[in-house]
Amino acid sequence: MQFTAQMIAGFLKGEVIGNANATVSDLAKIEEGREGSLSFLANPKYTEYLYTTASSIVLLDKSIEIDSTKEIKATLIKVDNARAAMGMLLNMVQEALNPRKKGIEQPSFIADGVKVPEDTYIGAFAYLAKGVTVGEGTQIYPQVYLGDNVKVGKNCILYAGVKVYHDCVIGDNCILHAGCVIGADGFGFAPVNGEYEKISQIGNVILEGDNEVGANTTIDRATMGHTIIGRGTKLDNLVQIGHNVVTKENNIFCSQVGVAGTTKIGAWNTFAGQVGVAGQCEIGNQNTFGAQSGIPGNIGDKQVLMGYPVIPARDWARQAVYLKRLPDMQRDLQQIKKELSNKE
Repeated sequence: MQFTAQMIAGFLKGEVIGNANATVSDLAKIEEGREGSLSFLANPKYTEYLYTTASSIVLLDKSIEIDSTKEIKATLIKVDNARAAMGMLLNMVQEALNPRKKGIEQPSFIADGVKVPEDTYIGAFAYLAKGVTVGEGTQIYPQVYLGDNVKVGKNCILYAGVKVYHDCVIGDNCILHAGCVIGADGFGFAPVNGEYEKISQIGNVILEGDNEVGANTTIDRATMGHTIIGRGTKLDNLVQIGHNVVTKENNIFCSQVGVAGTTKIGAWNTFAGQVGVAGQCEIGNQNTFGAQSGIPGNIGDKQVLMGYPVIPARDWARQAVYLKRLPDMQRDLQQIKKELSNKE
């Protein structure tokens, strides 16, 4: 497919600078651009590539200043947010290349009484148990399992191999990637007579809507009540959310984050890769936790934290610098002790 700069600018409500008839049929990083490709520039530290890229069109964030003394060969499309604009284009291309499917493939199993809307897709070997409800426009790919009384909202995508245990609720516009498991038992055991006795997990999981759950991510059902993932929250691949965790809206959990049971999390927090959160904590709003941080207790609002236990990121960075100097400091200390000893 080919698109002109004018067409793209019209779709994005951007401003064309250069040849409005320039065409693109491919996408590329700005530093790897070639003729016929579209790139974007949202981070000022990559501005130097604007003057050397071979891309035909570059989406440019309006906040980035251009050096008027340098030549730019590409046609520019100025937009308020180049990264978001690129995302809109990628979504459009994705829909064009992979249109939504419809119909029911065979063999698949749909329990008696389960109603499937006409514009829904059910892939081969999918299993929809008794009491399942599926919203309009939802795509259920092959080998998906939906347990008894599972509710799936409108316009969801459940990719191959997704497993949703009984009584769980998936809100509208959710994307569940291959192999994720929603509603497996929470990790509940009690020592009895020298053995561990399993504690039944009779709650469920609720995804409030507009959620994305990465491949092989697991969200455990509540012991009682609900494990709740707030609206707009995004979970990367290989994330583990424990039983009875409750999050508010628009949190980000990067790969390999683990959140232990009964923790409560506010809104708009970012957990970088491999962050670990202890159980029964309360975390506020708009915090950022650096990669591999450990959170052993309660956290307030609007902090940037790192390390274990987490401390302000600037303090952690200073500590990291001093750790590198420890051998020299140890040597200096020994030298001072030796000199003092000699004076005695």
